[in-house]
Amino acid sequence: MIDPYVYPHTEVLKNFANIRDDSKLSCMEAEYTSIRLAELVTKESVSRFDFAALCDMHYYIFQDIYEWAGQVRIINIEKAEPALGGISIEYSDCFDIERDASYVLDKMSRYAWEKACIEEVAKKFSKYLAELWKVHPYREGNTRTIVTFGSQFIESKGFYIDSDLFKDNAQYMRTALVAASAIFGDLGDKRKPEYLEAIITDALEHGNEMKRRVINVIQEAGYQATEQRIRAVVFWNRSAQREHNVNEVRAYLETAKNRERE
Repeated sequence: MIDPYVYPHTEVLKNFANIRDDSKLSCMEAEYTSIRLAELVTKESVSRFDFAALCDMHYYIFQDIYEWAGQVRIINIEKAEPALGGISIEYSDCFDIERDASYVLDKMSRYAWEKACIEEVAKKFSKYLAELWKVHPYREGNTRTIVTFGSQFIESKGFYIDSDLFKDNAQYMRTALVAASAIFGDLGDKRKPEYLEAIITDALEHGNEMKRRVINVIQEAGYQATEQRIRAVVFWNRSAQREHNVNEVRAYLETAKNRERE
């Protein structure tokens, strides 16, 4: 099958900059997407977690690079995985993408996260993240989109996560997703979810420690640590790329309180 996403006689994806060299395109993609991803982790960008919202996030991340950003792929794809000896994960058929992704997202939304301990959350979140990644809705950019979307989803449930751990260990993260998704029609179930569970457990534990620090500093500033205040300070810290001290948080919350009175 002819791949409509690449320039003729190449494996380079068509892009707005008309770059025909794969390594140069990778550099450009990394530069632009890093900016967009940094913007996403410093604000509440998702108010719902359905398939349309997932596509919106893919568009946001890749809008500067690809015309088809935010659109599901129209061809079936394979990617040789070194971790699997060169075979590909069996991604969803292009005609089943929305159905398959929506099925996983519905399970995620129905699960009683508030009743689960952090160990249970790590296992369940890893399972759903791998299932969603296995759909592979887009021609390119699935891992970055789904990991970012999943991170924002789990934080909306009150479990903060150290997404920098995923970014700093991007190759491990992708390989772990491959290992957790290795179920085949002919070879059977070859999944090894423990690698994905391990990094997600670490990220959740780091996030939980960060949340405790934020709660402490809010209380020391003389305020009740409500979920709304915790989220506000967390995103403020991320935007500044540092954790603010008690006096700074007190001034920040006082300003926020004054705005509410106006």
